[in-house]
Amino acid sequence: MSSSAKRHHAISLFQLQDTDEPSPSCLRAHPPSIGSTLPPPDMGMELITNVSEYEKLAREKLPKMVYDYYASGAEDQWTLRENREAFSRILFRPRVLIDVSHINIATNILGFDISMPIMIAPSAMHKMAHPEGELATARAATSAGTIMTLSTLATSSVEEVNSVGPGIRFFQLYVFKDRNLVRQLVRRAEMAGFKAIALTVDTPILGRREADIKNRFILPPHLVLKNFEALDLGTMDKTDGSGLASYVAGQFDRSLCWEDVKWLQTITSLPILVKGVMTAEDTRLAIENGAAGIIVSNHGARQLDYVPATISCLEEVVKEAKGLPVFLDGGVRRGTDVFKALALGAAGVFIGRPVLYSLAVDGEAGVRKMLQMLRDELELAMALGGCASLRDITRAHVVTDGDRIRRARL
Repeated sequence: MSSSAKRHHAISLFQLQDTDEPSPSCLRAHPPSIGSTLPPPDMGMELITNVSEYEKLAREKLPKMVYDYYASGAEDQWTLRENREAFSRILFRPRVLIDVSHINIATNILGFDISMPIMIAPSAMHKMAHPEGELATARAATSAGTIMTLSTLATSSVEEVNSVGPGIRFFQLYVFKDRNLVRQLVRRAEMAGFKAIALTVDTPILGRREADIKNRFILPPHLVLKNFEALDLGTMDKTDGSGLASYVAGQFDRSLCWEDVKWLQTITSLPILVKGVMTAEDTRLAIENGAAGIIVSNHGARQLDYVPATISCLEEVVKEAKGLPVFLDGGVRRGTDVFKALALGAAGVFIGRPVLYSLAVDGEAGVRKMLQMLRDELELAMALGGCASLRDITRAHVVTDGDRIRRARL
């Protein structure tokens, strides 16, 4: 990023503080935590060696309210921690003396060829991280040859994202009380060339995110939810707690049910991925109601706390899906995490917070580098595990907690 771009980024992120009033503490950047190992301020981006390092740098760079919104989970944040820790309990069973001189990680998702089984999950309000927001993310996804999913609550509209050029993009949909609004959103996504709808089903109301309550989170006034800019729904009112929670309570349809998945199919020909399924029972219902695929997700641990990690739910869903494509989001930070998800039956994974952190640190270039890191790590894990292609990755390549318990009972 040029020095002028960096200055513009800093001004955009902190312009909320540029007033005659004292700056509220919730908008000041975090100091590094005690004992943190942040790289020195003058380190070059080329010295970032893994995806997690972007979070440390983003925490220093972003206003506290913004970082906390991106980083926090619901209530005690047990599931937030478990989304990562569950991956660490899955171990490899590598195979040796296999020709891995050529590694191929290309795949096909819903009929679309992409370069790798690593895609971008929907996440709200990218322009809080960087002035170019979702537009930079979209360009990075296209450069990497993979799929970007645009959030309903984006700070760039479906039309603006389409304007950056060709790319394979999905649209994440929240169902609002006003069904005419839903029809309009879906139609606009179709007209903008989006290829699928990811229907979020785990958010009848917003989970209790205590950091947002403490910070009285609200969308910064220089930004709007662009998909609603002309509908008087693009801003949030100030409240004594989370402005987003109040917005969701006022707009989202709590009556959403399985019949609405069928209704959605009457207003669009796009394939519908049901995002937020974690059980075999809901997998059966998703299939019965015409889902084209399932995303195993706990909403980044931001909804109901003390649900299992998504990687812990994956195999149950895959077995019940009986060939329907199943994807996973939540906690993926390493190429080895991707390998583990594929071994347990996922057709691919979606990445959330690392996109926001890398975007905050270095814009489009940061997102491109983050995706390349995950790609390189997956290829390395496959080579060391004895897999030359994705189809070579099997259940026999990993050992889970459940495997160890079953063996102990024998």
